[in-house]
Amino acid sequence: MTESATIILVEDDEGVRAVLTQALVRAGYDVRGTDNAATLWQWIDSGEGDLVITDVVIPDADGLDLIPRIRKLRPELRVIAMSARNTLLTAVKAAERGAFDYLPKPFDLDVMLDAVERALRQPRAGQSAVAAAKGEALPLVGRSPAMQDVYRVLARAATTDLTMLITGESGTGKELVARALHDHGKRRRKPFVAVNMAAVPRELIESELFGYERGAVPGAAMRGPGRFEQAEGGTLFLDGIGDMPAEAQTRLLRVLQEGEYQSVGGRHTQRADVRIVAATHRDLQQLVRQGQFREDLFYRLNVVPLRLPPLRERLDDLPDLVAHFFAKARAEGMKLKTCDAGAMARLRAHRWPGNVRELENLVRRTIALHSEDVIGTDIIESELSGSLHPAPPASDETLAEAAERYLRNYFEAHEGGLPDSGLYERVLREIERPLISLSLAATRGNQFRAASLLGLNRNTLRKKIRELNIHVSRGLK
Repeated sequence: MTESATIILVEDDEGVRAVLTQALVRAGYDVRGTDNAATLWQWIDSGEGDLVITDVVIPDADGLDLIPRIRKLRPELRVIAMSARNTLLTAVKAAERGAFDYLPKPFDLDVMLDAVERALRQPRAGQSAVAAAKGEALPLVGRSPAMQDVYRVLARAATTDLTMLITGESGTGKELVARALHDHGKRRRKPFVAVNMAAVPRELIESELFGYERGAVPGAAMRGPGRFEQAEGGTLFLDGIGDMPAEAQTRLLRVLQEGEYQSVGGRHTQRADVRIVAATHRDLQQLVRQGQFREDLFYRLNVVPLRLPPLRERLDDLPDLVAHFFAKARAEGMKLKTCDAGAMARLRAHRWPGNVRELENLVRRTIALHSEDVIGTDIIESELSGSLHPAPPASDETLAEAAERYLRNYFEAHEGGLPDSGLYERVLREIERPLISLSLAATRGNQFRAASLLGLNRNTLRKKIRELNIHVSRGLK
């Protein structure tokens, strides 16, 4: 049921309702649009509609509260929620109440049409069991499109026990995401245990994870529980999974396949009742090609992939992040401060190689070292000038010259320790992503114009967008 389906659209913004109606009608659907819940209930009571799309905020009701009532009256009727309240809590609440999908505004019309098609074709899933604590301070901050993608994945994944692989640069908040997944999931009353693979000596990783028996490792006068045992019933967060040695990879694979393990020196098999969330800043697929990471383990871990965007891809979140870190410092007894417009503009111009962690450190440093209540451009400039990665000076060098300089620095930095293979593909990928992202931004998300600008077939461009996980926004608000 797709082409002849009737869609009920509840949206109080007349312009948004008109644009969505036009797009849905062009896609072959019948649309009944309204700006209030009263009309919606009349249509539902009379049996109309195959799908409901509703805004979270409508004049005479809360769109999220409508969802369980619709499900009770018409269990077969799926609901897609959309909202400008772009927070993790909104996404989690939508999943909790049984929404088929949640789309933050602004969204790409193609994404909405894809969600509609999936909602009408796929069999109904069971009701979500996630329950978010109301009013809880959330660890994730940001309302940018890039963060909305993160929230949507977390809201869906929190209702399951599926293994998740979080990738992202250092400082992007991978452990915060893992904790959010645990805190909003069905294992939230059980332990959350984190272990950093890179911080554990390679020869001790197996005993760290699986525990050891008395005398099984040097200095073991008694039995020691491993992280799997400590996390029983809860979530085990394996950070730095790309640094795990081959022997430990084999044992972890068995746990994921069989759900059981043995402690070092032990003879008895123990069942593992934990959810695994792994994270890395490294390219695991590249490590697989180089023979440094097991391919079968990669696929066992990559059940629910989640890429965390670096801060330079979500600069619109800077004001919220800065305000959050100022408030956090104030709660710890430090003086409350603010940034002026010039300081915020200078923050936007920075490259942020250390990502959100670098920003938090800078905010705390300005509070501690400067007495001014309002942080200005001169203060931010002075703090950034001491950064390990200052903003590059303006230059007239060509793209080829910039690429050559980058590669010279790369080879000098890795002299004697170059990777076995894959550099060509890696360099192309690093250039390809910003090229496509900036082309889409320049054409306001118009994929036809972007494909023409790039000299690509549109289907090729769409494939690249999916492969590189590039967010496309058409500016619909």
